[in-house]
Amino acid sequence: MKEYTAVIEKCPDTGVYVGYVPGFPGARAQAETLDELNENLQGVIEMLLEDGEPELDGEFIGTQRVKIA
Repeated sequence: MKEYTAVIEKCPDTGVYVGYVPGFPGARAQAETLDELNENLQGVIEMLLEDGEPELDGEFIGTQRVKIA
């Protein structure tokens, strides 16, 4: 079993959740709920893996808060 980290954002205009896997070309999806987004991302990743293991363009490290005075 493989795990991938997805970055999730919520569109302020539509309220739709958008998720993508950093460095994994094409691994992105959207949905109206977080559960649906997770299912959609799983489906997209499974489909992409049918062509073989991807060579990732980058590696997700984490997030960082930046304060501006």
